[in-house]
Amino acid sequence: FYHMDLYGSRERFDIFPEEPSGQGDRSPGDTRRESALRNEKFQHSQEAGCDLEKEVAELAKMYGLDEDREKELELLGGHLEMVESRWPPACTGKAESQGSVYNASKSSSPVKDQSQSTKQQGLPGEASQDEDQSKARAEDEAESHAWSREGLSSGGMSGEWGSQAVSEEEEAADVFCSTCKMPIRAFDKLFGEHKDHDVAQLPSAEESEKEEIHKNMCKLEEQIVQMENFASHLEEIFITVEENFGRQEQNFEVHYNNAVQVLAQKYEEQLEALGEEKRQKLEALYGQLISCGEHLDTCKELTDTTQELYLENDKADFMKTFFSPYNYRLEEFLKKEVDLELSTLPDFEERVIDFSEVEQLMNSINTIPAPCAPVINPQAPNAATGTSLRVCWGLFSDDTVECYQLCYKPVSNERRSDEQAEHTLKVKETYCTIINLLPNTQYEFWVSALNAAGISPPSERAVYVTAPSPPTIKSKKIRSCENAALVCWESRDINPVDSYMVELSKLTDEENGDIITESIVGIPNCEVLIHLQPRQSYRICVRALNLGGSSERSEPVLIRTTGTYFCLNEDTAHPLLAILDDGFTIACDELENPECDLPVYDNSFTRCIGILGSLIPFPGKHYWEVEVEEDTEYRIGVAFENTPRHGYLGANNSSWCMRHIITPSRHKYEFLHSGMMPDIRITVPPRRIGILLDYENCRLSFFNADIAQHLYAFNSHFQHYVHPCFALETPGILRIHTGIAIPPWTAL
Repeated sequence: FYHMDLYGSRERFDIFPEEPSGQGDRSPGDTRRESALRNEKFQHSQEAGCDLEKEVAELAKMYGLDEDREKELELLGGHLEMVESRWPPACTGKAESQGSVYNASKSSSPVKDQSQSTKQQGLPGEASQDEDQSKARAEDEAESHAWSREGLSSGGMSGEWGSQAVSEEEEAADVFCSTCKMPIRAFDKLFGEHKDHDVAQLPSAEESEKEEIHKNMCKLEEQIVQMENFASHLEEIFITVEENFGRQEQNFEVHYNNAVQVLAQKYEEQLEALGEEKRQKLEALYGQLISCGEHLDTCKELTDTTQELYLENDKADFMKTFFSPYNYRLEEFLKKEVDLELSTLPDFEERVIDFSEVEQLMNSINTIPAPCAPVINPQAPNAATGTSLRVCWGLFSDDTVECYQLCYKPVSNERRSDEQAEHTLKVKETYCTIINLLPNTQYEFWVSALNAAGISPPSERAVYVTAPSPPTIKSKKIRSCENAALVCWESRDINPVDSYMVELSKLTDEENGDIITESIVGIPNCEVLIHLQPRQSYRICVRALNLGGSSERSEPVLIRTTGTYFCLNEDTAHPLLAILDDGFTIACDELENPECDLPVYDNSFTRCIGILGSLIPFPGKHYWEVEVEEDTEYRIGVAFENTPRHGYLGANNSSWCMRHIITPSRHKYEFLHSGMMPDIRITVPPRRIGILLDYENCRLSFFNADIAQHLYAFNSHFQHYVHPCFALETPGILRIHTGIAIPPWTAL
């Protein structure tokens, strides 16, 4: 196997010996031997050309280029055709074609020119040779001239080979060399210098490089954004430096003014004290000077008097005068001690000036100033629970803060709100969660910042409110039917709430717990009418809402829309009527006088031992059943809310009922409204009575549920929604069954 470069190089032709000069004198035997030799060599070359496609396939498989094989074969197709055209298959057996290739390969060399001249010179002398041989030599010469005209400027290459090489070099690249980072031809991957390099398809390489460029552009954009943000931050720092300089300059001025003021005050105080000391000294010296002058005058006076007495000649007068008061005065004066000590010293007291306050002021110049007042944030949504609040604030300055002091107290509408206990907390962060608070209660918050220089002014006060307590659903007052439910609840908070939210979950698969949740918001009151889907189960919870957020869920209740549910209104029950633990069974003891002295409610029956069920406020059809005993007298039916409590059910125009009476001869059944009854005889006493209320068709029907027998129907226009009603006329028990789907036989 020869490398492909060998077929397109000058060395490829060196395997053929050059034709010596003077071949015009060759004998026919030499010519035949030369033709046979050329034929053998060209057969070998043709075999190499035929095996080239297999070798290309093996190389493509070796280097993992199977998917590019077709493109590579296209690149090599012209080359293979050229090889096959130059070295035709051995089966042709034409030495003339082989000779022409040989002559063409030598057309650009001096030896070839010499060979051609030799051939031309020898043609006339060869006339005696075989005519076929002359024709072959003529064809060789013609083809030799044709190949010479198509030769390349580079020596040693044939014209056709050179043209093919130029087209291969100018051919567009179709793969990308990942090692050299440059596009190349698939041919170069197989046989060129990129043979051992990693390559990729040019479109994929282009896409990869574009993706890399896109990533770099994204990084550049990020750096641009970062630098722009940093530049903005630098501008903010510039402004902050100016603000800090102004604040620090003002701080210096204030401190220096305070220090000068303190020094001036100290100076005035010391000067005043010094003047007071001077005044005291001068007053003391002046008093002593006056005393000394008075004493001196007295001495001079006594001296003059004594001298006059001493010069007296008359002895009697001398003695008389000597023992006069003068003598007493002189003796008293001489007895006094003369105070010759200074009352005060001329030196002033050494005064030590206290500069500690001044030093403190001077030292505080180099310390940080007290921080500015923080700004407390308004209450964020969902930042409260029933017993906690999350309070946040900020400090919009570069002041140094060691901690914050958070104060709060409950807000009261009373006049003495200032007397509410204040609570104080110290925190490091700019937020704090306060716990152990009252639900649905407003609290007032304010915060101050602290550092070594002192405490800041307090922030503006903000009012936060805790979330409400979860409501309590009145499960006994829930009423429902196949397509709706009326849910009631009560609030556990003293303060009113803003609204309520009902969350209902449809239990699509109770075993697997698969639920679908919906919410009804903005409910202002403590009840809501919810439209539901028939024959489904729902779990319902209630939340209370205010500005602080939502309360926790209430305890859930389960509602099934398989039929009509209602409860018994205990406030309407007669005192002798008892409601058992299940809430749907009523009983009456053996008491003969129903008008007893037991305490009654304002809304309870006083004469008829009866009770009303809760209102059925849903349009459509509603069905329930009452289980009775055969020996019990009773009344069952429906009534308006305002039916008289001191009368009997069915005896007025506000109630419709079925009455059972036991007579000595039979069981009597009456259907009463306004005291009137039709003449109906029931042969099979019912033990389970079904009642169907149809608001739309204005019909109230009674059935014997055990045998699916229709008993009677009232056709009356119900102007209002009605209550189920039940009464016992003899001791006994009535069991009420609700939530029952309407039987299909009621429509017959």
